[in-house]
Amino acid sequence: MDTIIIYSGGLDSTTLLYEERERIALAVTFDYGSNHAAQETACARWHCEHLGIEHLVINLNFISRYFHSSLTAGADAIPEGNYDDTNMRSTVVPFRNGIMLSIACGLAESRGLKRVLIANHSGDHAIYPDCRPEFVKAMDATMIAGTYEGIRLSAPYTGITKCEIVKKAAALGIDCQKTYSCYRGGELHCGRCGTCRERKDAFAEAGIIDPTKYED
Repeated sequence: MDTIIIYSGGLDSTTLLYEERERIALAVTFDYGSNHAAQETACARWHCEHLGIEHLVINLNFISRYFHSSLTAGADAIPEGNYDDTNMRSTVVPFRNGIMLSIACGLAESRGLKRVLIANHSGDHAIYPDCRPEFVKAMDATMIAGTYEGIRLSAPYTGITKCEIVKKAAALGIDCQKTYSCYRGGELHCGRCGTCRERKDAFAEAGIIDPTKYED
């Protein structure tokens, strides 16, 4: 085992957790005060226990205190609309992946591990700058240059769609009902925010029954 995964408990990172489980030594969930942190963390904990993978939760509460994002401003701040709509830019947490990857890289080197995994996908590119291929390439180079052991960043879903991830999850036999995506953070997925719409569309496009419980 040589890998750390940044693991939210969402559909994408859960699929990657299962796909790479033979190499993963540690799954790290970052709690930065998002509306959906409690729901996601509970899912992450369940899957790590199920697979016997060590799970670490790191508190990054300074993000919700000092950074501006609707993801940390309560359910009512989350806009409705398609995942790629301009108004979804309010959900950007500035340089979130850069911060989390830096910490994961330090953990990797501290534990003698060689690789950090992250589950960004192609649908993220329009909204989130720190999910784009050029960011992944630059961060990989930074991690190599900034560590003695040349820690690598692996982001294998960067070029694939959410639909393809759903198909992978189905093939891996993952219980997708025990993953969480909704930006509002309610007990049930709201069904209206960008991530809920993206989730619905991905299951529909894949021709796979969506097990998610939505408010509407």
